[in-house]
Amino acid sequence: MLEGKLFCSIYKSRRKSGMYLYVDRKKGMKDLPAVLLEQFGKAEHVTDMILSPDRPLARADVGKVMDMIREQGFYLQMPPPPEEDLYLAEGHPDKPVVRDD
Repeated sequence: MLEGKLFCSIYKSRRKSGMYLYVDRKKGMKDLPAVLLEQFGKAEHVTDMILSPDRPLARADVGKVMDMIREQGFYLQMPPPPEEDLYLAEGHPDKPVVRDD
């Protein structure tokens, strides 16, 4: 039934918005590296889903996600980079300072 597919659980980080962790549902989070869990912070279960090569994901290559879960036990999806227009907007605390020398 699941030949070529992978049943996974997806967790979101409470520490970093937009960061998600995909793991094999059968194994869960018990064998993940301690350093990863420390950086990820408290995990909140989002959903369980069946990954399939013919069913794309919105922000990640489904084939890469499946390969990484099978090889290392997890796939870490990082938050998307900030939108340049927002980052460069007046008043943004991280806007680069342009100096006229």
